[in-house]
Amino acid sequence: MANNYLGIDDAEFIRGEVPMTKQEIRVLTLAKARIEENDIVWDIGAGTGSISVEAARQADKGKVCAIERNDDGVALIRRNAEKFGIENIETVSGEAPDALENLPAPDVVIIGGSGKRLETILDLISSKLKKGGRIVLNCITVQTLASCLSYMREHKKNYEYEAIQVQVNRLQTVGPYEMAKALNPIYIVTCVKIR
Repeated sequence: MANNYLGIDDAEFIRGEVPMTKQEIRVLTLAKARIEENDIVWDIGAGTGSISVEAARQADKGKVCAIERNDDGVALIRRNAEKFGIENIETVSGEAPDALENLPAPDVVIIGGSGKRLETILDLISSKLKKGGRIVLNCITVQTLASCLSYMREHKKNYEYEAIQVQVNRLQTVGPYEMAKALNPIYIVTCVKIR
């Protein structure tokens, strides 16, 4: 089991073919989420559970609902939670927004995948998210980013929001040299419910 620090090494997670949020993006996402120890956190499109595991360590007196539609992902979330000794993750097998209906009201929502249903997912989140609650979206495509920003502009009386674009390069040894190997750029949108 790893020490209780933020930014678990990617290699420590059990992985399959399911996408995983890389360490550097995970750290920034969790910093933007500002999770507190008693928070209820939804991790939508939880993949391997890397964010869920780290969020659960921050909300150690709260709960993380890890929502994933892929059966392999659901199994990986459970295996990673067990590996890291995490007991406050509830794995929810299903697709948002339907899988969110009966979950407890969240303090923080992290969205890593929306299955082209972002607007309806945000509508449901908005009906349940507590005032002062945070939504953090990791957008891989510009289309998802555009959908998110369009939604927030339409609901600006309810939300304050910001967006950043992150490009991470890791040095990789190639023969006698080190070269930068780029990871996919990510847009991180942070939204705070103000009413």
